[in-house]
Amino acid sequence: MTERNAMHQQDFESPALRGHREDLALALRAAAHHGLAEGVCNHFSLELPDGSGRFLLNPRGLLWQEVRGDDIVMVDAHGRKLAGRHEVEPTAMFIHAAVHRIARKACVLHTHMPYATALTLTADRGLDTTLSQNAMRFHGRLAIDRTYNGLALDEREGERIARAMEGRDVAFLANHGVIVCGDRVDYAYDDLYYLERACLHQVLAQSTGQPLVAAAEELVRRVAGQIQQERLQSELFFEALRRVL
Repeated sequence: MTERNAMHQQDFESPALRGHREDLALALRAAAHHGLAEGVCNHFSLELPDGSGRFLLNPRGLLWQEVRGDDIVMVDAHGRKLAGRHEVEPTAMFIHAAVHRIARKACVLHTHMPYATALTLTADRGLDTTLSQNAMRFHGRLAIDRTYNGLALDEREGERIARAMEGRDVAFLANHGVIVCGDRVDYAYDDLYYLERACLHQVLAQSTGQPLVAAAEELVRRVAGQIQQERLQSELFFEALRRVL
């Protein structure tokens, strides 16, 4: 083992990174528990806080429900494995690395979760944040990428998606899925969960065929601010998931 590889392994096994690995693994198991996973596809990533450009990432070939902290791998900005016992899907970082680098997001969760993805197939391409209370928490935070170019199989497509986010932390990708970002894993997962709930409510409401009733803009902005200012609930939710999963 080279000196550089030994350094990566030492960092990977440190108590601080062990905690981050456990959090990322918990988010993956929670997503599986809540029906947000799709086979062994999609990825959750977390940038290391040391500014090195390294990331924690779920490995190739594991169902999200089986991922534990020891399964998480560490990669560089190009997706090359630096530490961990599993392999990495080569395409895993095309979207993630670009969003971390260009959109400056620490935690990046990419899913094809059913109700959010369903809304990417509509003419609006995303969630109406003036409808349900759950949707209002995302008011002013959504980006809609209306361009679909097929599978993200190169860095250029990842960079295009990252730029389409325009600095926002939630993106609906046309005909594809969603990206949810955050400064912390627990906050990002809380947003991911409630985004899917908001999309579920909208899809169900639309399925009735009745006209939908939007809330007033001023009220929507106020509710969004109230939710963003109170993130203790996000922390408590994540710790509850840690106890049961």
